[in-house]
Amino acid sequence: MGIPTRPGFLGAIRIDLARLHDAWMELAFPRQLDAGRILGKWRPTTATQRISYAGWAALGVPLVAAGYPLLLFGFAARFHARRLGTAGARLGVAGAVLLSLLLWGALTAVAHLRLSFDGFVAVLAASLAATAAAALTVFFDRVGGRATSVLLAYPAGVTALFLPPVVAALYSPAVAAVVLPGSYTLAVWLLDNVLAVAGVSAFLRGRFTLEGVAYVAMWFGIAVPSGWLLGTAVALADVVRPRRGD
Repeated sequence: MGIPTRPGFLGAIRIDLARLHDAWMELAFPRQLDAGRILGKWRPTTATQRISYAGWAALGVPLVAAGYPLLLFGFAARFHARRLGTAGARLGVAGAVLLSLLLWGALTAVAHLRLSFDGFVAVLAASLAATAAAALTVFFDRVGGRATSVLLAYPAGVTALFLPPVVAALYSPAVAAVVLPGSYTLAVWLLDNVLAVAGVSAFLRGRFTLEGVAYVAMWFGIAVPSGWLLGTAVALADVVRPRRGD
């Protein structure tokens, strides 16, 4: 009996693409991904089924090709998300709250010493909101369920990371010099590319100016969809390459 060998780089890509396409087929037809050994993969039997099956398969080819970079991102993100998830499971909600209070509490203490009273209050409020978001991240992750993690846990986690530094940047020139120029560049790119559809970019440019609390609103608006994107990428990686024990 020969010793099983790992597929090469191109072989791994072919396997990933095949499983990704099977996951696409699973959306419309039963038993396409990880079909049971007894029943096997479902196959069309009538002419109507064969036409719809072939059409759906053809439609999935360009979508799978376009989605493969997201899958690769998901493989990388899953490694870090798994480590954070393990840490969160060990800490629990109370531990996550304590860790967040220590981290953002230090930022709040610096704000109390360096910033105006209004700046201190704003950073304190942002730190408390980030702590609540961190607690919700752990809670939603422990509740379980792929949909709960993607829709709720990941956006809450991204919000917990972004909110306090952006608020501090509104009152601290030193922090602003790091955070705001990059935020402005990102906002311009989003308006010129991602949001340049159906007049969305023109509407935002006409109604809002990127200054002050608009930076906070911008990053909150980014945190939610980016959390969804991150969660979707990790969930896709779990479907295509299930972790041991899944």
